[in-house]
Amino acid sequence: MVEVIFMLDKTIPLTGEGPAEVPLPYAPLVRVIAQVRFPPILSINTAEKVANFQESLRSDYPHLEKDHIRSIEFGPASEPNISDAIIWRFADRSDSLRWRVSLGLDFVALETSNYDSRTDFHRRFLEVLSDVETCFNPAETQRIGLRYIDRINGNGVSKVSDLIQPGVLGILHPDEGPQDLLRRATVNSMTQAQFEAEEGTIQGRWGKMPANTTFDPDALQPISEASWVLDLDMYSTNSLPFKSKDLVETTMAFSARIYSVFRLMVTDEFIRFYGTRHEHV
Repeated sequence: MVEVIFMLDKTIPLTGEGPAEVPLPYAPLVRVIAQVRFPPILSINTAEKVANFQESLRSDYPHLEKDHIRSIEFGPASEPNISDAIIWRFADRSDSLRWRVSLGLDFVALETSNYDSRTDFHRRFLEVLSDVETCFNPAETQRIGLRYIDRINGNGVSKVSDLIQPGVLGILHPDEGPQDLLRRATVNSMTQAQFEAEEGTIQGRWGKMPANTTFDPDALQPISEASWVLDLDMYSTNSLPFKSKDLVETTMAFSARIYSVFRLMVTDEFIRFYGTRHEHV
């Protein structure tokens, strides 16, 4: 009798130290978002309870908006469940905002379109989390995530085959064979992949987008020209105590890991092109 044993492939997680960060003065980074989710706190729906939180943020994020969100859940053979929630938005400006804090019933997030450095971003995120910890004292965290979105547009689009690794570009990589006809005819091509790392999971999405489109209107605004987008979203769903310093240490580790994946996906020409002065738009 012959015994056949089937071995399942095991994912090899991304581990170890990544490359040293190279500052890119003209980086095509359009959005960075950090978010922590926690068990629902009903008092966050109450203006009086949020007042102290607003006061602690007001010097940096003086503009407040109150968003009403309605969600509808459909269950099997039952009436739809309709619920309303409030999201408080604290921004640095009333228009063309660069920084914004969002506080909901079960989450807090910091986002920016004006990213300068890891140090600056995580310093701000620590301040926000510390204020949440002081004002609401969540019992635990249920999910922590960090997301970086780059968008190549302008002159960069015509150079994308020089800026991005061939294996990442896929069908968009120039080829002398018949498939090059497909590349030249491609209007929209998005790739999705999930990577496992020792710190958590990275959900990646990248590819060419036509003008005036987006796959996430809350995070990526449509623009009037075609572009190439790289969206790396790292997260962990491990339950952790809500300790602001520990949570920021986690997002700092996420930053380093996302950067190591980013560097595997771009070429040295990308670093040169966005590290020196060019006509990028």
